[in-house]
Amino acid sequence: MTVSTSAPTVRIGSRKSQLALVQTYWVQEELQKHFPDRQFDVETMETQGDKILDVALAKIGDKGLFTQELEDGMLGRRTDLAVHSLKDLPTNLPAGLMLGCVTKRVNPADALVLNAKHQGKDLASLPEGAVIGTSSLRRLAQLRYHFPHLTFKDVRGNVNTRLAKLDSNEYDAIILAAAGLERLDMANRIDQLIPPEISLHAVGQGALGIECRDGDQEILSLLKVLEDEDSRDRCLAERAFLRQLEGGCQVPIGVNTHLDGDNLTLTGMVASLDGQRLIKDTLSAPRNEAEKLGQDLAFKLREQGAGEILAEILAEVGRG
Repeated sequence: MTVSTSAPTVRIGSRKSQLALVQTYWVQEELQKHFPDRQFDVETMETQGDKILDVALAKIGDKGLFTQELEDGMLGRRTDLAVHSLKDLPTNLPAGLMLGCVTKRVNPADALVLNAKHQGKDLASLPEGAVIGTSSLRRLAQLRYHFPHLTFKDVRGNVNTRLAKLDSNEYDAIILAAAGLERLDMANRIDQLIPPEISLHAVGQGALGIECRDGDQEILSLLKVLEDEDSRDRCLAERAFLRQLEGGCQVPIGVNTHLDGDNLTLTGMVASLDGQRLIKDTLSAPRNEAEKLGQDLAFKLREQGAGEILAEILAEVGRG
């Protein structure tokens, strides 16, 4: 009798969207390349955020909006890990799960995508009343602050759906994550990379976060090959900042991080939805204190009035 010594198949959970699958298949291929004797299968799932497309994200509530079904799969041992856009992964994870790995970050900036009649323009040169599509309160608040003459309208759906709405002239422009367009080989659609002086990006934007069961040493040992330490430390500071402010993924909180050797600099922002108030500050610390840096900057912004702005936003969104 022959006893099989082959290791069990590793099951990777993913959303069904095109971008999610591109990201997940990249993880699958990288793991397969490093561990050719293992088998890595992808299991796709539809999340609540994928199903509800006729309501603004902020009004649905974002606790596990794009993650809960994937997390249930891991807790139920139907899958072993899940691949997320890190910006979609809540900073407080369910008991029994952990952030196992942060991959190398690609461009975290927001991108302006114009329809045909506005080609050659940027945000500053768009005419008064131009309609800008975004589903992000973070982008909305910052752009209202800098460009009060523009009109903003919610836009939902995957990247292709949003681009189709833009190209059919429902919008003059839309704002998307540059990273998503690059991963979908659509970087040619980017008309302007919005500088951080105008729009600080979302926490974790541009990086993938791989979630797994807490303490699953076998899976964690596999994920080590995908970990990027610079991206991890930057994102840990950003996530600690967001967690300390008790803000969800759909709250107007923006960040930017920079590593200079072992020195980590974090800029954070909280803005009101009407764009009238914007609080922003910067702190630096050694990279091995990344999470403390995020917490300290959050306290600093709270002292400047960030807590009051966030309380007003949560009350307003709750009423909506």
